[in-house]
Amino acid sequence: MVRPFMLTGGRTQPVQDGLRIETQLYAVPAALSAPLRFEARRIVELCQLPRSIADLSAALGAPLGVVRVIVADLVAEGYLLVGNASGEISTALIERIRDRVRAL
Repeated sequence: MVRPFMLTGGRTQPVQDGLRIETQLYAVPAALSAPLRFEARRIVELCQLPRSIADLSAALGAPLGVVRVIVADLVAEGYLLVGNASGEISTALIERIRDRVRAL
């Protein structure tokens, strides 16, 4: 088992703030061929379809804070794009996020 601080280089705060757990992320096509490490590669693979940070956290079995740091790095490097929020969050999305967070 790898300690969470090893996955983030010891950082606890993301380089890009403002990423919420319901933020939808999309991988750019070139990201699949990028030289990424373990969790970053898996996030890019999962984001071939739109995924929220909460979904990624549940899929990886990693804490939300760790996933936010890794995702922020991938966004800053241009491998992930942040989806446009419509301002309204559907009830189904909120329930899905709740269920994923509970699964952690």
